Amino acid sequence: MNHLPPRALVGMVHLAALPGTPRHRHPVDRIAELAVRDATVLVRAGFDAVLVENMSDVPYLPRDVGPEIVAAMTAAVAAVRSAVRVPIGVQVLAGANRAAMAVAHASGASFIRAEGFVFASVADEGLLAEADAGPLLRYRRAIGADGIGIFCDIKKKHSSHALTADVNLAETAGAAAFCGADAVVVTGRTTGAATAIDDLRAARAGTALPVMVGSGATAASLPTLLAHADAVIVGSSIKSGGRWDRPVDARRARAFVKAAGRRRR
Repeated sequence: MNHLPPRALVGMVHLAALPGTPRHRHPVDRIAELAVRDATVLVRAGFDAVLVENMSDVPYLPRDVGPEIVAAMTAAVAAVRSAVRVPIGVQVLAGANRAAMAVAHASGASFIRAEGFVFASVADEGLLAEADAGPLLRYRRAIGADGIGIFCDIKKKHSSHALTADVNLAETAGAAAFCGADAVVVTGRTTGAATAIDDLRAARAGTALPVMVGSGATAASLPTLLAHADAVIVGSSIKSGGRWDRPVDARRARAFVKAAGRRRR
């Protein structure tokens, strides 16, 4: 993977709720401070990259978020980038891929995680009716952000895929490659749910792109996952109490890195 080392471990940094969202409580500088704390714990444990996401902004808006979200995320990601020396990714929920690209470009991040890149789906935030590959790649070119990678979810979690029931996972992975993705992300049904090995195999059969695990990784499952994937994104199992909305737990993070046969930095 051009943007990540082989068998990369990518740790999630879930931001506190951002301005204008129902659960918002902290000023932006405090949100950034908490993000830097989690990112620093991850890097010290030995993680290869971090992915910053606005997961606390529930309930999510489909595709379009306000300028306050873009501004706050840019501030937080820029603070993380100043604090750690690993690749940084950005995801803006839900499916706000152009916003994520703008944040990444302004803050110096290396990649984004994109939802709804190919095909339509129905998620808990509603119908993502239009695939985003065409607009997103044109936007990336327009703002001069061609160096930012696009890691796209396929048959993503928290979604119904009845609309594309006749398109299998391998075909979806192939479509993502055809439309210009830099990697595909395979998940379980929900956040924290295990990613099936058969699904990783299917994605691998459909594309030569790197295949990433996007949910449900644990220290126990990591060796098996890394035998079938090029990178693993992890959130819940490295957080305090195994809950995504808690801070990163240094002990859990170190155990995860150790399970990959790595030494912490």
